[in-house]
Amino acid sequence: MLKVRNAWIEADGKKILKGVNLEVGKGEVHVIFGPNGSGKSTLLAAIMGLPSYKITDGEIIFKGRDIKNEPIWKRAKMGIGIAFQSPPEINLKMNKLLENLDGNIEKYAKELRMEEYIDRDINKGFSGGERKRSEILQIAIQQPDLLLLDEPESGVDMENIYIISKVINELLEKNKRIVERKRSAVIITHTGYILDFIDANLAHVMMDGKIICKGPPRDVLETIKKYGYEKCSACAEGD
Repeated sequence: MLKVRNAWIEADGKKILKGVNLEVGKGEVHVIFGPNGSGKSTLLAAIMGLPSYKITDGEIIFKGRDIKNEPIWKRAKMGIGIAFQSPPEINLKMNKLLENLDGNIEKYAKELRMEEYIDRDINKGFSGGERKRSEILQIAIQQPDLLLLDEPESGVDMENIYIISKVINELLEKNKRIVERKRSAVIITHTGYILDFIDANLAHVMMDGKIICKGPPRDVLETIKKYGYEKCSACAEGD
């Protein structure tokens, strides 16, 4: 589904990612841990093709095709969708945006408890939980093959995490065997709470613009909780 090969990425002339490698198979869910400023959000932004981020070296392969020079709209059309950590307010009615996408608006609006919001400007006056549900509604209607989720559980209560996770699991076809699943996801998480609701196949730790180690998600999370990221860095240096 996705291969990031030796990706060097800069923003505003500053190098952020320094030779990142990441491979996500069809039907897989990967989580990324790392301290603030380590480059996690930059990685998702680069995969999506946000214009502030420039790939100076390396490749981003999606479905066998190098997309590093493709515009955002083409990447979205190919099947990549992103949900931001702090989505902005937009002067556009949500239903005007959603009507151009393929998914079932009524179904997902009901599941995400967003029926009364689809006639409003996107995220205007929304609480933290409402903004998160709005993001997941938009990505659900898009029906992408690769979901890029930047801290979907941050700043919201447990009820909202449950609501959005239920829809994410539905999109990822978690009710099917992994060999039958067609969609994949890369999820950034600080707290690891999302692992209580969404099973992940592999966890990566990013520090100083590099992915330094990987392993079973629960094991990685417990190591970080017990020892902090210094342990991950020490293990990486030892290898």
